[in-house]
Amino acid sequence: MGALALTACGSSSGGSSSSSGGGKKTYTIAYQGPLSGDNAQLGINMDNGVKLALAQATGLPFNLKFVDSDDVGDPAQAPAAARKLIDNTGVVAVVGPAFSGATAASEPLFSQAQLISVSPSATRADLTDLGFTSFVRVVTGDTIQGAKMADYVAKGLKAKTAYVVDDKSAYGAGLSKFIKQGLTSGGVTFKSEGLAPTKDYSAIATKVVAAKVDALVYGGYFAELALFAKALKAAGFKGAIVSGDGSKDDQLVKQAGAASEGIYLSCPCGGPTATGDAAAAQFEKDYQAKFNTAAGTYSAEAFDAANLIIAAMKGLGSNITRASVTDAVKKTSGFKGVTHTITFDQHGEGGTGEIFMHQVKGGKITLLGNVADLAK
Repeated sequence: MGALALTACGSSSGGSSSSSGGGKKTYTIAYQGPLSGDNAQLGINMDNGVKLALAQATGLPFNLKFVDSDDVGDPAQAPAAARKLIDNTGVVAVVGPAFSGATAASEPLFSQAQLISVSPSATRADLTDLGFTSFVRVVTGDTIQGAKMADYVAKGLKAKTAYVVDDKSAYGAGLSKFIKQGLTSGGVTFKSEGLAPTKDYSAIATKVVAAKVDALVYGGYFAELALFAKALKAAGFKGAIVSGDGSKDDQLVKQAGAASEGIYLSCPCGGPTATGDAAAAQFEKDYQAKFNTAAGTYSAEAFDAANLIIAAMKGLGSNITRASVTDAVKKTSGFKGVTHTITFDQHGEGGTGEIFMHQVKGGKITLLGNVADLAK
């Protein structure tokens, strides 16, 4: 089920490639996200989740193929990655894009092509309010995550002062906006600034230490936080470090080493670890067996997104086109995934509204629990 270079025939509205396998038609489900670059691991987690779903999809009235498109998580490169999938007329649905900036840059093209994209991870708050007609997501947006992170800082950590830094990305800056609103409501005094990704965080680390704050809150991705955390440790920072889902990956621990110890990481991904039910446990086992590694952040959400698309396609009989799949997916209600039961509202929101907090303990990212229970 690896990424295949496909030559497909069909109309511009999307359809099957040549029939095979006993006369069954063949359709392609794609993934778009970062498969290279500093934060590629988050994209690989999701790419693998889609591959697993398609590998397990047996007994269907059609055949499935898989293709992926690397946008490096970069808004500037995302349109070309989206166009690659749009131009492949066998593609009838896309899991992704993964990152918020890349999503905003790709969605006008997907909407024009009537090609549904189901994001497992793009959490920027306004993505479902920008008029995209072919976009839904299975994850809770940052309006809620930012508020819950701030609530945890104020109530869970009992912090009185904080320093909020974001990476100026669509995701990081958007998340920080709601964090700052929440800190204000929670009575936490804070300083804030945006800093584009760099290889040297010593200057900002010195400023954070000089501010003598109780907590540093970072909106961005793990590769940058790893460097920032090492700079903070070197500068003698003793406060708590809190970040969001973009930083929640084992690569943070690998790259930051001892400097990652104690970092708090929020995520709207309930995931198998949080749910603990039989289907979730089986997913973890199957993922480990197929990829020889544990499922990562948003692997399960991508698995659910792909299976949700397959379920929608099964209900269409022989009428499978990009437009019909888009309509069927948007009408999804009560789909039982391994992360949660998914129903899309009129805006395309399919998250639960729950945010989970984790912490690096003993070199491992450990679940602490639901923020609603922790921040009381």
